[in-house]
Amino acid sequence: MTFEEIKSILKNHTVGIAGAGGLGSNCAVALSRVGVGKLIIADFDVVNETNLNRQYFFKDQLGEKKVSALKNNIKRINPETEIIIHDLKLNENNLVNIYKDCDIIVEAFDLAEMKQMIIETCMSKLPDKPLITGLGIAGWGKSNEIRIRQSENLYICGDEVSETSTQNPPLAPRVGIAANMQANTVLEILLNKTQG
Repeated sequence: MTFEEIKSILKNHTVGIAGAGGLGSNCAVALSRVGVGKLIIADFDVVNETNLNRQYFFKDQLGEKKVSALKNNIKRINPETEIIIHDLKLNENNLVNIYKDCDIIVEAFDLAEMKQMIIETCMSKLPDKPLITGLGIAGWGKSNEIRIRQSENLYICGDEVSETSTQNPPLAPRVGIAANMQANTVLEILLNKTQG
């Protein structure tokens, strides 16, 4: 498939991204670069200095809402990508309504309880939608341990071991690998579905 053929397929698809931090911002940028037609992004946080070591934001965006800053960054990359933003904290009640029309949902939360909430909610209320989650991306090195594991409609990107802590922080290289694996998994699902 040529890049033009790929873009002609992807422009008709919608991807939901739950979280606009390290995984979410980098995954969203990758998907916009390849021509995904619509991104629906939800996050309630603001850009701060500690985010700049791994998130797709800039120093002059400190203090801005992440969803607004990310929308502006993506529009500079690919103005043709439609971006719907929700400045709110996702929960089991609003998640379904926000992402019900998406072809695929990407989980990009930091907190384990939020990851568990989206997995449980999607598996029970949106079981036909593929969910691509990130788990085990902290630290550095061990690139070959970052992988994708599939269990029905759940795809897990990461090493599933490396938990974030003050002594094992999330850093741009491993976060970027996992975020791009999430984006690549989105393409694999959408393009293979079209060819199949």
